[in-house]
Amino acid sequence: MTPEVRRIDLVAGELTLSALLCAAENPRAVVVALHGAGTSAHYFDGRAHPDVSLLTLGARLGYTMLAIDRPGYPASAPDPTVGQSISQQAGTLAAALGTFRANHPVGQGLFLLGHSFGSAVAMTIAAEPDTTELLGLDLSGWGADFADGLNLDTVRLHWGPLRLYPPGTFRSGAAMLGPVPPRERAEVFTWTTRFADIAAKVPIPVRFTFAEHEAIWRHDPAALRTLTAAFHASPRVLVDHHPNAGHNISLGWTARAHHLRSLAFFEECLPHRGAS
Repeated sequence: MTPEVRRIDLVAGELTLSALLCAAENPRAVVVALHGAGTSAHYFDGRAHPDVSLLTLGARLGYTMLAIDRPGYPASAPDPTVGQSISQQAGTLAAALGTFRANHPVGQGLFLLGHSFGSAVAMTIAAEPDTTELLGLDLSGWGADFADGLNLDTVRLHWGPLRLYPPGTFRSGAAMLGPVPPRERAEVFTWTTRFADIAAKVPIPVRFTFAEHEAIWRHDPAALRTLTAAFHASPRVLVDHHPNAGHNISLGWTARAHHLRSLAFFEECLPHRGAS
């Protein structure tokens, strides 16, 4: 049977955020997934093919899966015409996770999984001092340095070849797409000046995945040396390259393989928690 994905609300201070929850009965841990710019939590529950959903796959493997609509998006309570900065989103989501922990079993703790702009928010949450229940950080579609010639008008073209995605991906995905909040849009190109300071404060294992057809971020050897060297406090930094995938890796034919690798990384992090 396919695990049930249901919508829930999470109180985060004065705001209420919507989320998709796919719960395991006795979870090993909770995977908190944060979507990229211009999408929603539904990015992690792709419906074009049964193999695409991260949420149902993770629940089958014993993890409670929680994909949250980040602040500033239409499904969430904040005014979508304004949005929040990266640091504001990190604070709001940390409050939402406090609400979740108070009302749901979390097993050994929480993992953060970010895609694209959601990775910036996930990194910022992980860099805060109170990360006692965070076990690991898995990021895709994000990096330290933008590719040459990138601008906001061409970002939409970086899906990669259409053959990478199951038929119906764009039709079934229309409901998850929306405008990028202005405050978030304004911060995109400030990230490269902030990356190193935030990375240096992350105290948990980190994994990056770059798709074969990733065209937004540099992922050449020199860029990756700079990226991994920035995580001074992390006990382990891994970089993976995923073949036959574009920037929106969780919606393509190879999404299942990518998700299994993410969940395998989380599985590897669990013994570190048990030994601490």
